[in-house]
Amino acid sequence: MSTRKLSFATSTVQTAIVTGASRGIGRAIAQRLAADGFRVAVNYASNAAKAREVVSAIQAAGGQAIAVQADVSQAEDVRRLFATVLDSFGAIGVVVHSAGVMPLAPIAPDSIDIFDRVIQTNLRGAFLVLGHAAQHLQAGGRIVALSTSVIAKSFPQYGPYIAAKAGVEGLVRVLANELYGRQITVNAVAPGPVATELFLEGKTDEQIGQLSKAVPLERLGQPEDIARVVSFLVGADGGWVNSQIVRANGGFA
Repeated sequence: MSTRKLSFATSTVQTAIVTGASRGIGRAIAQRLAADGFRVAVNYASNAAKAREVVSAIQAAGGQAIAVQADVSQAEDVRRLFATVLDSFGAIGVVVHSAGVMPLAPIAPDSIDIFDRVIQTNLRGAFLVLGHAAQHLQAGGRIVALSTSVIAKSFPQYGPYIAAKAGVEGLVRVLANELYGRQITVNAVAPGPVATELFLEGKTDEQIGQLSKAVPLERLGQPEDIARVVSFLVGADGGWVNSQIVRANGGFA
């Protein structure tokens, strides 16, 4: 376990909630924050087995973690998520909102069901999670939401996803102002192409190769690349960064 100083001037162990933490970027963030010394609530929507794997990995490394099921698009689920973590660990110091979906569809009438699903999970979910974070975080806390660098690219069929994530970035900036005086930072991290199941699903090897070459560093990002950025933002060194969109993308956009 790391002895790195946590994000608050206190000797007590801090608690972090990471939504969508059963796989991909969320999992890497949960494991990194645990290594940094946080107790971690591993949120998942449906894959309990994967969430238990993350908890077991954290515990095997000497950390503390629990798995908490909640669909972030459902108000009662999000309320229960925060209540469970408060009951289990006490005060919450960090919330990282990573949960999301990424089905692709053109901007067309036949795509409305996909659009509604993406907005429900990615934007409504962010509104609910950030809202509860604002209610429950202790003074000096940290909130980080995941956005996307694909906003700058405007690729075909990314309309629903970009619309939702652009909304997330707006929520981050507004919430930072609404929390004026509480010493809570609110930021977003916008990854470029990252080699996760969510990103790779439905793409051909040729498409993946093209996306890799579109990055000046000539590779896809790894979940750990994003976890390092989140670790900085919620740590002591990130305390002066607020209301920002950090585009962690290797130069993709």
